[in-house]
Amino acid sequence: MAGGMFRWGQRGTAGAAIPARLTLQGVSKSFGAKSILKTLDLDIEAGEIVCLLGPSGCGKTTLLRLAAGIETPTAGRILLDGREVAGPDHFVEPENRGIGLMFQDYALFPHLTVRENVLFGLTAFPQDMAETAARRALARVGLETFADVYPEQLSGGEQQRVALARVVAPRPGVVLMDEPFSNLDRRMRDAVREETVALLREMGATTLIVTHDPEEAMRIADRIVLMRAGAVAQAGRPDALYRQPVDLEAARFFCDFNEIEGVVRKGRAETQLGFFDAPGLHEGTRVMVCIRPQGVRLRAAGFCLPGRLLARRFAGEVDLLEIAVSGLETPLKARLRDGQAFPEGSDVGVDIDPHEVLVFALSGP
Repeated sequence: MAGGMFRWGQRGTAGAAIPARLTLQGVSKSFGAKSILKTLDLDIEAGEIVCLLGPSGCGKTTLLRLAAGIETPTAGRILLDGREVAGPDHFVEPENRGIGLMFQDYALFPHLTVRENVLFGLTAFPQDMAETAARRALARVGLETFADVYPEQLSGGEQQRVALARVVAPRPGVVLMDEPFSNLDRRMRDAVREETVALLREMGATTLIVTHDPEEAMRIADRIVLMRAGAVAQAGRPDALYRQPVDLEAARFFCDFNEIEGVVRKGRAETQLGFFDAPGLHEGTRVMVCIRPQGVRLRAAGFCLPGRLLARRFAGEVDLLEIAVSGLETPLKARLRDGQAFPEGSDVGVDIDPHEVLVFALSGP
């Protein structure tokens, strides 16, 4: 069977959905004595693409299953366009919510053909309408000519497309996806993700995607909801979470920083690398100064802070460097486009871009 990198169908042919607003109000979920979600509030606008981001076990998939109707909340309410679909006295079955759900393992039926798998989600449609919708969805994902083969004959990327076609064929108002790209290799994942997001935006469906990959979330989401221990740690536009993380733990989720401890003196963090602005922090506060690797800049020896280039690794568009600086226990990590201008073992000057620095309090004054 083909390797999965053949062309997708023509953009603009998927047909539009009627997006629905998805709202969770005070939602909690426990399994026995174990609390998974803790009085969570979330409001997703109609047509918005939102990524649930966070480490394993933070409650992302449980939230998705509650929205889909696979699980029932222990407390709180879930609404679609203001209509309660789950609450203390009311529950709407999953098949009656107008929601499309795509699992991590795609959940295709091995005994059904590709066409029959897509038709499975169209049982509420008259037969002729269902056939038309299935054919249209398969054409949009580039699989119309594979309608009569079985899932086991397809590559992972092709199976992902079948699952996507099955989800979008009924044109649901809300689409829920649980790690939809995690089973694909990197090269295929980038291509499939780009086409999938294009299709979702073309439909206009409200979309909630679970991922543990911050780069993926920043690429595809209108808004990111960062979860931690069953609660929302921070929510906002990707650039806001990247540039203004709410705390050190949130910052670490988006970048592998150089971390240097310091103390606030006269509104600035005093460290072995120099002084950095620390607005709003009290005198004497212990802080962690976080420097992004792309914020470390090298100069000729004799300029700025003296250092020595210990190692350089080629990584395609950038070089990854390690620089020893007096007073620091661990080398500084840098990402430079012109890293080869500095030989390993050479003395260099180290400069820090203040726009790539974040400062967080470690304790009170």
